[in-house]
Amino acid sequence: MRHRVGYRKLGRVTPHRIALLRNLATALFERERIRTTLMKAKELRPYAEKLITLAKRDENRLHSRRLVARDIKSPVVIKKLFDDLGARFAARPGGYTRILRLGPRQGDGAEMAIVELIGSEWKPEKKDDKDKQGEKGKAQPAAKADSSKPAKDKAEKPKKGKRGAAKGAPAE
Repeated sequence: MRHRVGYRKLGRVTPHRIALLRNLATALFERERIRTTLMKAKELRPYAEKLITLAKRDENRLHSRRLVARDIKSPVVIKKLFDDLGARFAARPGGYTRILRLGPRQGDGAEMAIVELIGSEWKPEKKDDKDKQGEKGKAQPAAKADSSKPAKDKAEKPKKGKRGAAKGAPAE
């Protein structure tokens, strides 16, 4: 029985599991949406949310940055976490991530999932936006020819028949 067992081992030794979670969290903060297995996603969620909570802190900001830097090694991702994501979730009391189930993976049947940060959802374009930009299916108006440039005369080339000879030309 698994009573009061707090985490999933994911079939890895402890240092490998910690490295896996660090890399998943870094990728999540960098891209804001990642695709992984369901068990890894469920294990990543509390890990990433604790880091976001540290990034939201206003007091002891330097200490929070150093605590996050123990787990996230990329300075670019740390900057994004504290500047963008911390500000985005400042008013939110928790629940910064969402797990969307995808179904089984083709090769081994493992359950797959998407982990995304709240607020980074895909938003389809509205019809009003498409009308302003011009739809892909409609032809755009042709550009007016510049009258300052002379038009190039294209000499008509004789069309070739079956054997490479020009049509209408006498056969040899």
